[in-house]
Amino acid sequence: MHSIMSAINTLSTQFCDILPNMRGKQTVLTIDDEPKILELVKSYLEMNGYTAICAKNGREAAALFDKNTVDLILLDLMLPDLSGEELCKKIRQVSDVPIIMITAKVDEASIIHGLNIGADDYVTKPFSPRQLMARVQAALRRSDGEKTGGVLSYKDLKVDTEKRLVSRGGEVVSLTRDEYNILSLLMSRQTKIFTRDEILEAVKGGDFDGFDRIVDTHIKKLRAKIEDDSKAPQYIVTVYGMGYRLGIPE
Repeated sequence: MHSIMSAINTLSTQFCDILPNMRGKQTVLTIDDEPKILELVKSYLEMNGYTAICAKNGREAAALFDKNTVDLILLDLMLPDLSGEELCKKIRQVSDVPIIMITAKVDEASIIHGLNIGADDYVTKPFSPRQLMARVQAALRRSDGEKTGGVLSYKDLKVDTEKRLVSRGGEVVSLTRDEYNILSLLMSRQTKIFTRDEILEAVKGGDFDGFDRIVDTHIKKLRAKIEDDSKAPQYIVTVYGMGYRLGIPE
């Protein structure tokens, strides 16, 4: 793993906690400048069987990320030194680790911005610790199941990226180029909510002419081919006001 510390001039040396990675346990890094939130989240993570490491600012978080194998990050966007947005961008340069934003910014534009710079999901303050744990579990479950060799899998849906073949329950599904590219994108980052702009950015060509609502049309056609009931989708779901993601929202 390449270090992200070269992008940061000065490191703070006091950490909330550094715990050794334990075999069989997944490690969650929580970054928040509010001690009570760190204490609460750390307690719930440990009660749910995770190794919890904490940082109260961006520089501490960067140091912890470099020194530990981190399976998921809980990131407050409003940090006192290096902003959560900047930290998210730097991590995304070197890692696809799932990142869940914890934010007091509840407006749609701020949340979409966070997703666009690399966050996978979001929780707004104040939040329910139980809901947060459900989001953590869902993100890690999707992350663990994303790739098997050259095949992306979710439930009985498979995408063979080498042969560019899609199947569901062993039956081949015929997709257009753009439908295949959208599905492959969603399957490649199963923890992430993709905005329409991100889909347009990643899936270029054909009739992707810059109008984000064209994505909705492709999603509708894709659902008709892979869902049992396209009006109650189980594979590609809408996150209202945000975009699309794989699987049922937790």
